[in-house]
Amino acid sequence: MNDMRVPVLVEYAPSPSAPAPASVARRPPPPSAAGPRIAAVRCALPPHRYAQHELTGPIGDLCLAPGADRALLHRVHASAGVRTRHLALPIERYARLGDFGRSNGAWLETGLELGEEALSGALREAGLTPADVDLLVFASITGVAAPSLDARLAGRMGLRPDVKRLPLFGLGCVAGAAGLARVHDHLRGHPDDTAVLLTVELCSLTLQRGDASRANLVAGALFGDGAAALVARGGNTDGSGSGTVAPASGPRVVATRSHLYPGTEGLLGWEIGAAGFRVVIDAGVPDIVRGHFGRHLCAFLAEHELTVDDIGTWICHPGGPRILSAVSETLGLSEDALDCSRRSLAAVGNMSSVSVLHILEGIRARRAPEPGTWGLLLAMGPGFCSELVLLRW
Repeated sequence: MNDMRVPVLVEYAPSPSAPAPASVARRPPPPSAAGPRIAAVRCALPPHRYAQHELTGPIGDLCLAPGADRALLHRVHASAGVRTRHLALPIERYARLGDFGRSNGAWLETGLELGEEALSGALREAGLTPADVDLLVFASITGVAAPSLDARLAGRMGLRPDVKRLPLFGLGCVAGAAGLARVHDHLRGHPDDTAVLLTVELCSLTLQRGDASRANLVAGALFGDGAAALVARGGNTDGSGSGTVAPASGPRVVATRSHLYPGTEGLLGWEIGAAGFRVVIDAGVPDIVRGHFGRHLCAFLAEHELTVDDIGTWICHPGGPRILSAVSETLGLSEDALDCSRRSLAAVGNMSSVSVLHILEGIRARRAPEPGTWGLLLAMGPGFCSELVLLRW
């Protein structure tokens, strides 16, 4: 997985006499004008905040042998585009975690605290209570538990016993976009419901001690910790709920699209062993973005009679400076189109599935786009895959 080769993608190419696969031939029906609306987004960050330069030395102590050359470590920290990050634990505690069991225990303890903070804050912002939630989608790729974290939060926060739950694992950075897409799917079929997407990612707890690989050093330079909750309401909710419902100012989710890139399974993900989650980040990811991602994105927009120029707000997962540059170049975007993503990366690092929700929260907090503005929320993750969510304010 770590030979840094760029895979050759095999695209679907049906013969003239054969029907095209459904994923190629389909054309979605026009979306309902009263589709699901995003009512609130709230992030929660751990209190342990560090400047990037404060972490370079301690992370080097964790990953490198005594006396090892630290030139690569310093280069990746300096070029990561990160100024500050929040960590689940004080940095001095990471050397004492020892094994996967202790790291995972820290994920569960801190994840419950941050998940409750994000979820309660989002519900308050939406003017709702835990009893109003009909579906809870939960995503994380930095720890595991059964019962899952969402089940533990349900009783802790007072969600109804009949709340539907959908815990997701394995989607990684794409889960913020994919989770929102699955919320959209549910609310299109259940327009009277309220659904919540909760993401919790404590990436720092997956850092491998004694691992001097480039992938581990890159992860140690890029990733931060946090949680986020998004509340969405079906098209028939018209302000109903047990709380004082906030005015509907968020965007509607118009359409979504998932895409798997054949032959790229080894580009991104985890190697899971006795020490826990060992990151896999292949240098070929930006080339896949440049060679294939833009074409699929433009085809998705064309199905809705839109082009890249029609998108006024871009919410792109900040995988790192090279990924953001590849997205910008392949789509021909203006220099400032992805500034929201770069600001998020600088302020909190790459928080995996939490990041696109952090960016969306920042957009809503600064100044909501004008009514009628089209937005596109997008992310990529293990598979290798991409997820697109078309929004309209």
